[in-house]
Amino acid sequence: MESSRKSPGLRRQLQARHLSMIAIGGSIGTGLFLASGTTIATAGPLGALLSYCIVGLMVYFLMTSLGEMAAYLPSAGSFQTYGARFVDPAFGFALGWNYWFSWAITIAVELAATAIIMQYWFPASPGWLWSGLFLLAIVLLNYFSVRGFGEAEYWFSLFKVLAITLFILSGLVMIFGVLIAPHNAAAGLRLQAFAPGGATLSLQTSAFISVSLIVGFAFQGTELIGVAAGEARDPSTSIPRATRQIFWRIMLFYCLSVLVIGLIVPHNDPALLRSDMRDIGASPFTLVFERAGLGMAASLVNAAVLAAVLSCGNSGMFAATRMLYSMAQRGMAPAWLGQLSSGGVPRKALYFTTAIAALCFLSSLAGNATVYLWLLNAAGMTGFIAWLGIAVCHYRFRRALLKQGLDLACLPYKARWFPLGPVFAFILCLAIMLGQDYATLMAARIDWWHVLATYLGIPLFLTFWLGYKLRYKTRMVLLHEVHFNPQQSLRAGD
Repeated sequence: MESSRKSPGLRRQLQARHLSMIAIGGSIGTGLFLASGTTIATAGPLGALLSYCIVGLMVYFLMTSLGEMAAYLPSAGSFQTYGARFVDPAFGFALGWNYWFSWAITIAVELAATAIIMQYWFPASPGWLWSGLFLLAIVLLNYFSVRGFGEAEYWFSLFKVLAITLFILSGLVMIFGVLIAPHNAAAGLRLQAFAPGGATLSLQTSAFISVSLIVGFAFQGTELIGVAAGEARDPSTSIPRATRQIFWRIMLFYCLSVLVIGLIVPHNDPALLRSDMRDIGASPFTLVFERAGLGMAASLVNAAVLAAVLSCGNSGMFAATRMLYSMAQRGMAPAWLGQLSSGGVPRKALYFTTAIAALCFLSSLAGNATVYLWLLNAAGMTGFIAWLGIAVCHYRFRRALLKQGLDLACLPYKARWFPLGPVFAFILCLAIMLGQDYATLMAARIDWWHVLATYLGIPLFLTFWLGYKLRYKTRMVLLHEVHFNPQQSLRAGD
């Protein structure tokens, strides 16, 4: 149900440097700084490294698929727009609300995390105060113009990149015995940690699936480049450039970091199993820095985690508001959410997202832990559903191009390995999703309430999809009916 109301559109103010850092920032978060320790402790260094490489390959295929569509048809609605255009309007509707819900809940999670992080430095301060201040900061960064969001994300991402670069360099000089703290003379190259059949190798199905879940969550956010394409200054050149860098970012920042940790920190170190937001000292990054004799390690990692959390909140607010705006423009959300300020910012969508995120955060403060945990479990599945949607949309997009006899040379960026790429990504992503509660389902007595909470995101998505389909009697778009209009699509906010 397309809206006929005209809009001045979003402003194309994001430069190539913004897009590159947005793509980097989307793939660097607490999943790397903290959860990487849990993956190594669970699956061993080799199992963790393989998991990061395999899931990283899946993410690479997904982002090249998204990059191909975003460079050709840049839209603030991203895969929501593509889902409605190439698959089924109901499918696009469900993808859009699924993605908005994911980020609205994620913002609430990040607000809770900032309180814990700041109490590391200010233990006597009330946590809600920091959460409120950071929520206000995130809203202001998104309030005036898209350039404010882009600049903030650029500097957040730059700090994270510098911290990881320092970590990798420190780890490498330790591995080769150049830098070893006096109290940690045993540190150094531990190739036996990666020896096949060694004690640290754990590739059982349950361990590998559970680790892949953690790794998958760590990579979520890379799809932000597709949403940002709607406000990119020159998407036909900047999107391909940012997309081509994805593989090397994944290899350097994730795989190399995990390799360094595995070579320095024993997989059975008790600290690795305590890698959570409440214990920055247990971060594998902190452990490596401490073994290098860098006394300020915990503070540095805490600052990097804070930057990651604020970056995630900032990106989440941007993505959620643009998704609401795009859906409102197409009649898939209330029309007032599609109104823009004089600066081209969907402020009413911003207010609505802020209110929902704040309410979700307050539910955790009010002591209603059950509601909050169910929201978290529902949101946890939504990122994987969005990735599945990207794979489906790209497969249909390319098939429609070929069906209509269009020349692939018209694409500003062409994803490699089609159809293997999106098919591989779809199958692996689906396997990870369905295997989320693998251990519970294999237990002698199944906790069905726990299973329902874990998989809640799937019935919610299906409810949106089937509800819209029944209400508006939509059908799958036939390949020869797909409309391609590159000139029109280059308008911001299309």
